[in-house]
Amino acid sequence: MSELTPPVVVLDKSQMADNIGAVARVMANFGLSELRLVSPRDGWPQERAWATASGADWVLDGVKVFDSVAEAIADLHTVFATTARPRETRQPVRTPRESARILYDDTASGLKTGLLFGGERAGLETGDIALCAGITTIPIDPKHHSLNLAQAVAINAYEWRTLILDAPPPRFREGEPPASNDLLLGMYEHLEAELDNGGFFYPPEKKRSMSQNLRVMLGRAAFTEQEVATMRGAIHALSKGRGRVLAKLAAEKAAAKKGE
Repeated sequence: MSELTPPVVVLDKSQMADNIGAVARVMANFGLSELRLVSPRDGWPQERAWATASGADWVLDGVKVFDSVAEAIADLHTVFATTARPRETRQPVRTPRESARILYDDTASGLKTGLLFGGERAGLETGDIALCAGITTIPIDPKHHSLNLAQAVAINAYEWRTLILDAPPPRFREGEPPASNDLLLGMYEHLEAELDNGGFFYPPEKKRSMSQNLRVMLGRAAFTEQEVATMRGAIHALSKGRGRVLAKLAAEKAAAKKGE
């Protein structure tokens, strides 16, 4: 079990090189090695990160940089957003221990997993949280809920590490594995484009929140690759049907006008 591939750590819009280095340090402490950055404020690489990583150079040397969260998690199957519970979404909320168990079981089943963390000040955007399978919230005392980025990563990484050391038997997933995030995002965008064409998003200023709610709702279904293909086929059929209906109405209108 010690050979299981640990979750990928994704930092969204991280602001300080010191914090990135500190994250690399705690990742190395607990056996995590793959770090991805989304639009770091000061670009990448940043020499200061290596200075604060305390020798965890292999984590920083392998960093990959992306322009968006969607791109950073596209190849992953199970990703949890580590944040306080947002009011705008209705997603499963778990402690780091509960989430680590799911990540452990999914990894043992051959899936690629990850943990998403927001920037030091702004946190995660609701639209990016909606792309995840759920929310991981650290149960800290509300009297002092200040927790820095490296601490948050360390707590989640520790829970993963305890499972590796204790080596509990994995609960293997029954049936087909869930689709990767790039396939899910393609399905979401396909559906939203057709709904937009059909005038579903009204009033226009509510389109963003409506799209997020749709993604959260569909995300809970844990679509397999085949189910994504089936869903996209259904969306395509509905859109073609709408086109035929509109064409028929246009023809009838033209015929009626010609008969006048």
